[in-house]
Amino acid sequence: MAGAIIENMSTKKLVIVGVTLLLFQVLAFMVGGLIEDGALVTLDVKLAYRDDTISEWTEMAHSFEQRKLSCNFTTAKSYENEGRYYECDLLPFMEIGSVAHKYYLLNIRLPVNERKKINVGIGEIKDIRLVSIHQNGGFTKVWFAMKTFLTPSILIIMIWYWRRITLMSRPPVLLEKVILALGISMTFINIPVEWFSIGFNWTWMLLFGDIRQGIFYSMLLSFWIIFCGEHLMDQTERNRFSVYWKQVGPIVFGSFCLFIFDMCERGVQLTNPFYSIWASDVGTELAMAFIIVAGICACLYFFFLCFMVFQVFRNISGKRTSLPAMSKARRLHYEGLIFRFKFLMLVTLACAAMTVIFFIISQVNEGHWHWGGHTVQVGSAFFTGIYGMWNLYVFAIMFLYAPSHKRYGDEQASGDAAANSGEDIQLTTTITHVDGPTEIYKMTGKEAQE
Repeated sequence: MAGAIIENMSTKKLVIVGVTLLLFQVLAFMVGGLIEDGALVTLDVKLAYRDDTISEWTEMAHSFEQRKLSCNFTTAKSYENEGRYYECDLLPFMEIGSVAHKYYLLNIRLPVNERKKINVGIGEIKDIRLVSIHQNGGFTKVWFAMKTFLTPSILIIMIWYWRRITLMSRPPVLLEKVILALGISMTFINIPVEWFSIGFNWTWMLLFGDIRQGIFYSMLLSFWIIFCGEHLMDQTERNRFSVYWKQVGPIVFGSFCLFIFDMCERGVQLTNPFYSIWASDVGTELAMAFIIVAGICACLYFFFLCFMVFQVFRNISGKRTSLPAMSKARRLHYEGLIFRFKFLMLVTLACAAMTVIFFIISQVNEGHWHWGGHTVQVGSAFFTGIYGMWNLYVFAIMFLYAPSHKRYGDEQASGDAAANSGEDIQLTTTITHVDGPTEIYKMTGKEAQE
């Protein structure tokens, strides 16, 4: 029997949101006690907590778990090498979503039953070590501060953006609605509910965080498809969500599959923190296959988005043929618009590339403890950098695509001027029922009208 008391030092500053424990066993080589191939170790494990040094322990979880040993003996198996240690892979042991108490007690027992073949053929265990993966105090402070600051920032710009839309004399177009939905999903992922984990033992925090991130992923990927598509289609096809079902449908389906995969592990861990989908061969193969397929789909999505951006650039370049016929001032005005729009599309592509890279690395990083191989480390700077990039991008999109208030009083005057200028009829932005949020948006949809 082995026991370990773990003190949550972070409660003196900020609570750790979650912790993962990995089991590392030190096994000695004995000529008469070799480790059998595919040997299973059975663990009788208990977890308890208390908040001071004098109160009784309160049991949180109790479970019987099996883990498959994967050990190698690098030297010759002879009497001279008895007592040397095997090299064993780490085993997934426990994962909890909230560490709200000060002291935790782990009790690990290895029962032996030769008749039922329990813990037989696992060698001689000399020691058991635990490796803890947790969110440290320094990162917690930065993470909480970012969420606390960014939540009102995105919320304010979102309210301001939608207020500008409602002041229009026309109903919102599809692109404006999708931008609002993107802002809502960003606000949802920003809300610092982690503050409540200081006073409440919310074990579902990890699952809730994954659900929030999944919703944002699906909304962001769908937005990029619609954002590019609305600048490709003519006026008769755009502003209809049904046009994008072939592109958005697979994104929604993939997000639902991610949710099911997450529930298969984190959902069970709500009641049994010792459960792991990586504990069985079938679970390991399914998890690895899912991660590989998810990475391939993310790369395919990025290549498809690059193709759409290329189509948008080619569409915009075709519209430049009408610029030489304009006056110099108006030509310079539209050349500036086109340049800024192309820059925004390149920023969108860069943001998409970083998002795909972050998704793939985070999936590999989550699984590398379980299936070995090369480890991929995701630093806190990279993690917070991607999170800040998302917020900055959403903020910029809402700010740039908010209708200008300077146009509201000029609608009638612009309409009168259009009757006296063929050039104005073709490219001047007047806010009517069919017009879009920007001049570039209107330019790309002129083909069907012309």
